[in-house]
Parts: sequence; C-alpha cells; structure tokens
Amino acid sequence: MAKVRTDIVNIAIAIEAAQAEGLAGRVAVVDWDVHHGNGTEHIYYDRDDVLTISLHQEKNYPLDTGDVSDRGRGKGVGYNMNIPLPPGAGHVAYLEAMERIVLPALDRFAPDVIIVACGFDAGIFDPIARMLCTAETFGEMTVQVKAAAERLCDGRLLLVHEGGYSEAYVPFCGHRVLEVLSGSSHVAPDPMVATVAARQPNAQMDAFFGGLIGGMAKVFAADWPV
Repeated sequence: MAKVRTDIVNIAIAIEAAQAEGLAGRVAVVDWDVHHGNGTEHIYYDRDDVLTISLHQEKNYPLDTGDVSDRGRGKGVGYNMNIPLPPGAGHVAYLEAMERIVLPALDRFAPDVIIVACGFDAGIFDPIARMLCTAETFGEMTVQVKAAAERLCDGRLLLVHEGGYSEAYVPFCGHRVLEVLSGSSHVAPDPMVATVAARQPNAQMDAFFGGLIGGMAKVFAADWPV
C-alpha cells in the first residue's frame, strides 16, 4: 500500500464539506510544504473539480512519489501537478516556480476557492529538508496567492498550517505570512536576514533551477485539459 501523509487530509475534509454544502464547486490546492502532497493527490487523482499542485523537494518524502509525469487519471488527467525541485533551491527558484507554473495554472482553472497547504519546512534552517527558503519567500508566495484569489475568486483563500520544524525560524516565517494576509503594519524583522541572503544560490544555480522550471512549465502548458 502506498504511503499517504495523514496530516493533509484535513484539507480534503474541508473541500468535501464545502462542496457538499454548495459553498464551492472548483477548488485549487497549492501545497508548498517541502514534502510531496501525496495525500491530496491520492484523494483527487481521478477528479477534475479539484486542482492539486505540489511544490516540493524532489525525493524527500515519500521517495517514490511526486514526479512531474504523475498528472492524474481518467477525468483527473491534467488536474494533478507536481513541481519537484532539487535540494538547494531557494528564494528565486520558488518564486519563479510560482510565477511560471502555479499562477498560470490557477488562472486556467479559475477556482471558486484557493487552499494552501502552508508548510514552513522548506525554510533554510529546517532540520529535515535541504531547501533555502526564507521568511520573505513565504511572504512573497502569500502575496502571489492572495492576489490570485482576489482576481479569480473574490478573495476566497484559506491557508492551512502544515510542517515546519525549526523552532527558531518558523515563527518568523509564520508571522510574515500573517502580515501579508492581514495587511498588518506590525512587522517582525527577520533576525537572520543577512545570513539567509548570503546562503542563497548564486546566479548560475538560479539559472539552472530556472531551466528545470521552464521545462516543467512547457510540459504543463502542452497537456492542459481542453
């Protein structure tokens, strides 16, 4: 039996409740937790009313799921999208993946609501992942999905907290997301901002990651359901 993360079925429960009560028909799930969102994928793999997008560290967990080629089954073909990034991808790569893949997919799908599996374990200091995201990365991704929700579904946006295991750094990532969502002027300065900036990939590596993202973007654009 395939391994399925049980922590993300909470999102599926929310989707099923909303659809049953007639509050939403088409739902988009954007999962930027560092692990592949295989639970949501498994539940909605053969459905076209839920778009599932997982942005994750390649082959972190589970080792055998989350490939670009896993696009859905039956009616669900094209409505499951995996964006596996190699270890070491950071701020620039994540924002480029959002801009070139996630946001265009949301525009094409035109959901009634957007739900984000908001894990912070892609953060630079997380002990069980090897990505280099910063508090500002999570803030900027939140800016992007918030704007998409305002543009596509009257601002209907839900963020569900998922992973994040750096006790020292997760609070700054979470606070940055809440600042964006609330429009608050109460900013919690990132005390590690200089350190995380110095540890970001160089321009050559960003170009490499960009090439991978561009290749995936072409795949998704070519086989999007009519």
